[in-house]
Amino acid sequence: MSGGDLSYGAAAVVLDEGSGSLPLDEAFAIDEFLASEETKDLLRFSTAGSVDDGKSTLIGRLLYDSRNVYEDQIRAVTSTTIVPGQKKQTIDFAQLTDGLRAEREQGITIDVAYRYFSTQRRKFIIADTPGHEQYTRNMATGASTADLAIILIDARKGILTQSRRHAYIASLLGIRHLVVAVNKMDLVDFSEEVYRAIEHDFAALVGQYGAASLVTIPVSALDGDNVVDASQRTPWYRGPTLLEHLEGVAVGGHDLDKGFRLSVQRVIRPDQHFRGFAGQIAAGVIRRGDEVVALPSGRASRVASITTFDGELEAARAPQSITLTLEDELDISRGDVIAAPYRRPQQASDIEASLVWFDGARLETHKPYLLKHGTQTLNSRITRVRYRTNIHTLEEEAVHSLGMNEIGVAEISTTRALFFDPYSENRSAGSFILIDPSTNATVAAGMIRRGLTAQGETETQNGRGTLLLVEDAAQADEIEERLLAAEIPVLRSRMQAMHFLDGVLDLGIVTLLEGARSATGELQLKLAHLRDAPGVMDAFSLTTLQVLEELRARGVVPRGKECDGE
Repeated sequence: MSGGDLSYGAAAVVLDEGSGSLPLDEAFAIDEFLASEETKDLLRFSTAGSVDDGKSTLIGRLLYDSRNVYEDQIRAVTSTTIVPGQKKQTIDFAQLTDGLRAEREQGITIDVAYRYFSTQRRKFIIADTPGHEQYTRNMATGASTADLAIILIDARKGILTQSRRHAYIASLLGIRHLVVAVNKMDLVDFSEEVYRAIEHDFAALVGQYGAASLVTIPVSALDGDNVVDASQRTPWYRGPTLLEHLEGVAVGGHDLDKGFRLSVQRVIRPDQHFRGFAGQIAAGVIRRGDEVVALPSGRASRVASITTFDGELEAARAPQSITLTLEDELDISRGDVIAAPYRRPQQASDIEASLVWFDGARLETHKPYLLKHGTQTLNSRITRVRYRTNIHTLEEEAVHSLGMNEIGVAEISTTRALFFDPYSENRSAGSFILIDPSTNATVAAGMIRRGLTAQGETETQNGRGTLLLVEDAAQADEIEERLLAAEIPVLRSRMQAMHFLDGVLDLGIVTLLEGARSATGELQLKLAHLRDAPGVMDAFSLTTLQVLEELRARGVVPRGKECDGE
């Protein structure tokens, strides 16, 4: 389809003139359509790249060629030019997404533009983000919820500094899928050599950043080559078009096998008979009757009901928004966390985090900032900037502060303990923003890397103990002897009640549990689930020396502390 082709088909629903209602066959078709829409999964993706790389034009072309633009919108961005002997109509695709007046006047993207569209295979939410360096913070905001990022590169210019910055931010934000759209291929005569050079260089760049999957596609956003339809002008390219890749990439489900997390947003109490805790599930699956623990109180209960707008559910999963009621009356308020008792989040009041600094005013250590994590807001101070990342070389540069659009790692202290998962494991439970209380401006986005003690070392087992599942008394005797020689407190038990298992973790010591392998019934199922929990270690297939080495790696046995017989 050419840029000036306005033979654009649009579906229309016509009312029956006699009854004023839809004919039965059309009403049935609408019901089928709505049912099919409910079964489609959702892909959130963002665009990024340097200024004038054609991000908005690409999104406009994608919407237009996939028939997701209304005719009146097309007319609004269509202009007529007179050339000798004819009138020519052209579409400014960028204006389909650049909605601000300043954006239209300057021909650039300033704010994040969100657009929704769907195809027969999938639903999409696009975050069209700006390319100018001064709007990097907007790019980070738009990409923070994305499953996939499209990074545009001008084929004439190659990989620029802002392209590197956006790729690095995408990796920090945990985006698992990257697409490099080598745009404006028409301006380099669709040169395979140019495309291959950019493909090679960017693959090497992404290899330094992390393990995201990478697909590179040659496109011309203005002409539509390889955006929705395959181009005849790139016979050397055998890969998918952009839309084909977006429809086929595998997303979702990655947080379902993790421990349940729900940050309480609101306590709903319409009358004395109902007290529910509303929020969005950040990870995991919850079922009616499951055991949960409320943090920071540590009180445990079971789920009595799971309520949504559409009624009660037997089970719910991330990222659904639900209201939980519990069998016991627990003191839970906004900002508290409801979690799986045997796979609890980490707890620390001192954390190490990656920061993307947004504000024009530089970072000041020991200045009060508000830290918003989930549904709670805490007073905090940045105690130390560990380093700044050089976008060009990825080197860690020793600095004492960060300026606007700079990226680094810092240590932050809060007035109360945070309950979190590292960002690499759970994007929702590991992210936060910093707010300047004097201006109420969001000054930084943060990704938690780990918890720290007051001395700056990693928290051991989230402030909890270690539960060792051992084969028999003989194995327990040998491990106990070695640990006591290293002056490590040890508790031994054969009890297998679930409340006891959780309680020993809260003691902060090593507990040896004998006979776990012989557990049966419900206890066996819970122990199987417990083996994946932080602080729990299955020692059945390990030698005593292997157990000690693993405990040393976890920080239970201090480095340099010798155990007899090692």
